[in-house]
Amino acid sequence: MFNSKIQDNTNMTTQPQPGSAQFNALTAGSKIIGTVIADNDIHVDGTIEGEIKCTGKVVIGENGFVKGTITCQNADIQGKLEGKIDVKQTLSLRASAHLQAEVNTQVLIVEPNAVFNGTCNMGKSVAQPQPQPAQPK
Repeated sequence: MFNSKIQDNTNMTTQPQPGSAQFNALTAGSKIIGTVIADNDIHVDGTIEGEIKCTGKVVIGENGFVKGTITCQNADIQGKLEGKIDVKQTLSLRASAHLQAEVNTQVLIVEPNAVFNGTCNMGKSVAQPQPQPAQPK
């Protein structure tokens, strides 16, 4: 009576294809309070208050705002960051970037008109944890 078609899903997969790019995104108007852990790149156009731990690249878009701590391989900042950022490789501050932060990175790229207020430590020794002196009891 009804004409029904059975769809064969044997060729469909939810796994990423080799060579395909994967990333996480927080869109404008969204807000996260807490810790974000990402195994892939993350693009922030919303607001994050807390901590971002990323094994890839963190991109803060022009409308993005992060207040807290970021730890990542690479970062591209176009929006606002208040807090601390530890980048194992390259940190790029685009012309629209506004940083009020403590920065630790190997390489720092700053475009004209970017705003950076804070401190910056650069070089190979930055990526390695520094031993803390023992506190007297």
